[in-house]
Amino acid sequence: MRTVTLRRVVVTGMGAITPIGNDVNTFWENLKAGKSGAGPITKFDTTEFKTKFAHELKGLDIDAFIEKKEARKMDTFTQYAMVVAHEAIHNCGVDLEKVDRSKFGVIWASGNGGMQTFEEQILDFAAANFVPKFSPFFIPRLISDIAAGQIAIKYGLMGINYCTVSACASSNSALVDAFHYIRMGKAKMIIAGGSEGPITRASIAGFNALKALSTRNDDALHASRPFDKDRDGFVMGEGAGAVVLEDYEHAIARGATIYGEMVGGAMSCDAYHLTATHPEGLGAQLGMKEVLEDAGLNVTDVDYINAHATSTPLGDVSELKAIKAVFGDHAGKLNISATKSMTGHLLGAAGAIEAIACIKAIQNDIVPPTINTTELGEDIPSDLNLTLGKAQHRTINVAISNTFGFGGHNAIAAFAKFKG
Repeated sequence: MRTVTLRRVVVTGMGAITPIGNDVNTFWENLKAGKSGAGPITKFDTTEFKTKFAHELKGLDIDAFIEKKEARKMDTFTQYAMVVAHEAIHNCGVDLEKVDRSKFGVIWASGNGGMQTFEEQILDFAAANFVPKFSPFFIPRLISDIAAGQIAIKYGLMGINYCTVSACASSNSALVDAFHYIRMGKAKMIIAGGSEGPITRASIAGFNALKALSTRNDDALHASRPFDKDRDGFVMGEGAGAVVLEDYEHAIARGATIYGEMVGGAMSCDAYHLTATHPEGLGAQLGMKEVLEDAGLNVTDVDYINAHATSTPLGDVSELKAIKAVFGDHAGKLNISATKSMTGHLLGAAGAIEAIACIKAIQNDIVPPTINTTELGEDIPSDLNLTLGKAQHRTINVAISNTFGFGGHNAIAAFAKFKG
């Protein structure tokens, strides 16, 4: 029987487009500064909608990255994937002619896939009295796995390639899978992450019907307010994040810059409700315990948790209960922050940009803040450091990123400072 030696997995590239920055550095600077990306929805007329605002991308020039002819074949979520893949590939400094591309994979996530394409084509179908004149690119634009395929085609990456779909845990699921494949020696490099283009009429109306979205239309800038007594739902965001994970020895051999190390990944399920988290966060507890075990960490080794915290009445509480249950006395010594207060909730892409936030936090020993929280809810523990209002400096050796999705899906990633 063959013995498998577990490989170290390092971070050698990153790419991000978010409502507060269209590259990793701008995103990080605005995250540190506590800048909100919220504003009125400009993509469609919101007159009849309960929620009229979101965290939209700003000033992104798709034409600078993708030829117009090719862009027309892609839904927005795939376009966003191509943009961040471009940044991540360049950021990792890889010479694609000098690496084995059969060992370079893509694991890409999207919770919704081609929502924009689906909406447009079905409306056109109805407007044409249901005469089926669909675009030949309807299906290739729609399906969630197509972004992974497009990235691979662009860069000739012939390794592991698929899509993870686990609602708002999707891109953390992609990162966890990529981590384990490299760790087991099944790949040398994988670009993992997620993208989402969910600011559409159907998406906003659908989440409104679930009563999941904030309706604070008179104060959009401060509507995403995790842990606040007046939190009333999440604020939709759009964008993408990409992380290049690589076998440590492979990275060293090619002289790569190493930004951090991924040390653990775990997934679990609440097995409780279609959309609500377990009241005591039992699935989240299981996921956090397993990520610590997977990484060989004690609770006292963790310095920072990037919370899933979407600004919903139930979800924020159950996550903090889970953190207290897992970390015990150490919970009060952690920094916890909810960066969705600045970016909004990017659904399936959330985990990828929050992983980048963790990696940058570790690199810089800075915890990004939770903004907009003016008064803690009575159900929020007052003995936790939620990093309210502004960033805090502290040594960060280990950070974990929590993501939870409809259906009870939980995916947790752990990152550490690279120490050679």
